[in-house]
Amino acid sequence: MPSELATTRAGTPRINTDELVAAAVTGQIAHPVGRASAYRIGYDGVPRVLHGTGGIALNKRIGDACVGLASDHTEPGVALHHNGREIVGPRDGPNNALLTYACVGNAVHVISGPCEGRIGLVTGKHGGVNHVLVDFPSEVLRRLRIGDRMQVHSVGPGMRLTDHPDIDVFNASPALIRRWGLVERDGKLHVPVTHLVPARVMGSGLGKNTAWRGDYDIQLADRQTRERYRLGSLRFGDMVAIMHADARRGPLFRSGFVTIGVVVHGDSTVSGHGPGVTPLMSGSLNSIRPMHAPQANLAEIFDVRRAVPPRARPTLIEATSRRPRRGDPAAIAHEKPDRDRHEPLRR
Repeated sequence: MPSELATTRAGTPRINTDELVAAAVTGQIAHPVGRASAYRIGYDGVPRVLHGTGGIALNKRIGDACVGLASDHTEPGVALHHNGREIVGPRDGPNNALLTYACVGNAVHVISGPCEGRIGLVTGKHGGVNHVLVDFPSEVLRRLRIGDRMQVHSVGPGMRLTDHPDIDVFNASPALIRRWGLVERDGKLHVPVTHLVPARVMGSGLGKNTAWRGDYDIQLADRQTRERYRLGSLRFGDMVAIMHADARRGPLFRSGFVTIGVVVHGDSTVSGHGPGVTPLMSGSLNSIRPMHAPQANLAEIFDVRRAVPPRARPTLIEATSRRPRRGDPAAIAHEKPDRDRHEPLRR
C-alpha cells in the first residue's frame, strides 16, 4: 500500500508540507446497526430488506460500481468507528476526532487481530453514521474481524495549496495531492475527475456547517438527469466535480463555484439519498477547472487495483420495478385507454 512518502508527480501544486502535523487516531471495525424496522421504504413506496452501513463489505472495494447494488448506502471495504466514550468534553469526542482527522489517502495500520500489521488506505468519510472508510486487499478483508482495532496515521488537516490561496482543501492527504495528477496551467488548477455532477441533484448532507465530517449524496431518481451526466456509471472511489457547489463553510449551491470530491458509499432507494461524496476541495471556476479522466479513481490513483470500466447501470428501483399485470388495481395507468369510454354514447 502506498505511503505518505509516495513519489510526487510532475507539475503537482506545492503544499505547506513543513507546517503539517502527523498524528495517530484509532477506531474499531464497526458492527452494522439494525433499525427498529427491517424495511427501508424506497422513494417508489416499496419496502425492501437490504444490507446497509457498517461492518466489512467483503466483495465491494474502491474501483467497483456503486449503482444498481442490492443494498443501501454500502460502504466499501471496512467501516471504522471509535466506540470509546470520553469523560471530558462530548461523550463522542474520540469518534469526532477520528472522523475529523482521518484524510483520504492516509495509511491505516491494523493493530489487533489476525491481520495485525497489515496496512490499508482511508477512502472517505460517511456522515450520519460517522464512519471512516478504509480499503484493504480482498484477502485481508476476508480475515478481518468486527471489533479489530486500527490506527490511522493522520496528516492533512491544515494543508494549503500555497500557490492557490483561494482554493480550500479538506479531507485530503498530501499523498493524494501528490498522486492525483493535478495540473497547474494558466493560473488555474486542472483537476482530473470522472464525472460532472449538477448541484441541483445533491441531497442528504446539505445544511451542515462543515465539510470535514462526512459526505453529501447524489440523488439518482431523475432518470433524464442521470443519463445526461452518466451518473449510472459511478464507482466507489471516483473523483467527481459538483458544479455550482461551494463546500468551504459546508455544502451549498453557489453559482460559479465547484466542489471536487470522492464517491464514498453506494446508492440508496431512500428519498433524498444516493451515492455519497466526501468533499476534497472547493473554489471558484476561475481557480479550479475539472478535466475528464476516466481513470480518476482512488483505486488507480494509488495503484491499488484496476477500476472496473465505467458502465451505466440502472438503479435498484428501476431494476426491480415490475410492470403491473392486467387486472391489478395498479395496472390502470399502464393499460391502453379504452376507446369506447371516450366516445359519446351511440343510439
